[in-house]
Amino acid sequence: MLKKIYHLGYAVEDIAAAARFYEEHFGVQVGEPEEVAEQGIVATMFEVGESMVELVQPTRPDSPVGRFLQKRGEGFHHVAFQVEDLQASLKELKESGVELIDEEPRVGASGARMAFVHPKGAHGVLTELVELPSDKR
Repeated sequence: MLKKIYHLGYAVEDIAAAARFYEEHFGVQVGEPEEVAEQGIVATMFEVGESMVELVQPTRPDSPVGRFLQKRGEGFHHVAFQVEDLQASLKELKESGVELIDEEPRVGASGARMAFVHPKGAHGVLTELVELPSDKR
């Protein structure tokens, strides 16, 4: 089911400051921030080998990332795995009893289809499954 680690998500208070940190200290090229209104975030990514790191800043305090920051502060938020067929992956997980946050795919950053597995269903780790558009696979 899992093709690779697509990205690691870091929750941050200030996406510009976090991006600057990684650019200045690690020499990465951070992409342009993109607002994902449905999720209440602004996100940007940078490449690390074949995977990426996603910086996510809440646009409102009641968003999932906003609540995460209030409870836990900045840091690791989620792991995202790339899958070939998101709908089939969700069906397989649900049928095997895994607790899902999203039973249907949503559209995330860069137009990718995505869905979350509840941390209770993945040993405490918020897990995102991502299906890239066919032109970006």
